[in-house]
Amino acid sequence: MAAPSGTLDIDPEDLPVARSALQVLEEARRRQEARATSGVPASFRLSELRAELLKSRIFQDPTRLLSRLRRRGLLDESFAPRGDKVFVAPHLPDLLALLRESVLRLSTPSTTGLQPPPDESLEIREMDAVFFRHLREVLQERLEETLEFARTFDLAALLRYSRELFGEELGLDPALALLQQYALADVPLVAPGGRTTGTTGFHLALFGPPGTGKTFAIDDLVRGNPKSGVPSHGLPGRNRYCGGITPAQFLRVGSFYRGRTFNFIVPEFNDWFKYKGMVEPLKLVMEQREVKWETTYGTVGPYTFRSYFTVNYNVRVLGNAWESTIGDPNFAALEDRMLLRFHLMTRERFRAVEQSAERLELGEIDFHLARKVQDHLALVYAIQTQHPLARRWHMKGVALQPSLYSTLREVSEKALAKTASPKFSPRLKSRAVKLAAAGALVGYFKHEKKDGASLPVGKDEEALARLFYQQEIAAREGRTLAAG
Repeated sequence: MAAPSGTLDIDPEDLPVARSALQVLEEARRRQEARATSGVPASFRLSELRAELLKSRIFQDPTRLLSRLRRRGLLDESFAPRGDKVFVAPHLPDLLALLRESVLRLSTPSTTGLQPPPDESLEIREMDAVFFRHLREVLQERLEETLEFARTFDLAALLRYSRELFGEELGLDPALALLQQYALADVPLVAPGGRTTGTTGFHLALFGPPGTGKTFAIDDLVRGNPKSGVPSHGLPGRNRYCGGITPAQFLRVGSFYRGRTFNFIVPEFNDWFKYKGMVEPLKLVMEQREVKWETTYGTVGPYTFRSYFTVNYNVRVLGNAWESTIGDPNFAALEDRMLLRFHLMTRERFRAVEQSAERLELGEIDFHLARKVQDHLALVYAIQTQHPLARRWHMKGVALQPSLYSTLREVSEKALAKTASPKFSPRLKSRAVKLAAAGALVGYFKHEKKDGASLPVGKDEEALARLFYQQEIAAREGRTLAAG
């Protein structure tokens, strides 16, 4: 096989991983030379690369970079005992030269304005392939098992599982993240007269002081975290991780997602607002309106973004009040477009987080429903998005009833009676409605064979919406005047 030539199209996000890969490959070269085995290709284990990443405090998944190198013919993959992967470098000198060139190029500050965006279409194709493979496995290998589970699985069961894992104090947070995964199907919200008045999809934000478990809820549980032994519960191939990406990079990458619905996970959302002028384009993105971002270096767009965000960010807590650490005064406009969950570090929450971390490190948390929940989620999503492999079932919208709105109005009226100048927005009620609708999607198979084209919002869904609305109003009312 001829040695590959040209350059490596490495995503800027993967620069830290590429640096660590260089270190591991250099060590593989030294081992090869020391053993005088020049005829045997150099190799390294995936565990070596992960250890190098951890040593450098780089918490990124190297899978994407390794996949790119495999497609270029620069790495071959095999397996070692105990499930570890081995990567063989048949053209080690070429691989080292290409990686060094890419690291140098990406490390050099650009002086030419906007660069061409990375090939995000390839990333999308890979995510589509991941989802397709998982769905096919469910349908061919685990369908009866999944359907048996689905007939008794609903919102109450999901909340019960989440609280069983993390306790009453923390249990609602990961449940909200999983409900947002169900909501990504973006099915219609149907008014009593039959008219569609919205869809289930929503942006989710967990905010509060550091150390309250925000990242675990929106990322580790959704995508999985092999380092901590946490299996993935979220939609396979539908979560685009954005750790380390700048908002300018995101606005360019977002243009590849026209007409598609994915979830963008952004840990440390605060970092996006170190750049001036980001609130307005991101507001357009969250409103799913046409985005056109113009700079002195060039123009991005126009395009319309149909995907959603899951983010976390820190705030400063002052006794029973809090204030944002994001300096842009317009940031409240983005908060108003997300379903927010406030994390206050109380004594009870500290103990709950501490105990949960201990149980996780000691291997005492049994994620026994992880695969079943993920399979159920993938099947419901496939049905509700009318995937060709799931056409035997019918897509169903979610039926909205006046009783839900009456329940939520009682909450807002009680809050309004305590203040003449409310700090919460009427949009909060719409977020609570979407949360109830997401809960209805979980129970799809409990209503699959019932008459009617829409899923009902039941008492459990209504109770969750009420609880969220109460807590969110309380959180907004705790914001200091100086911050908002």
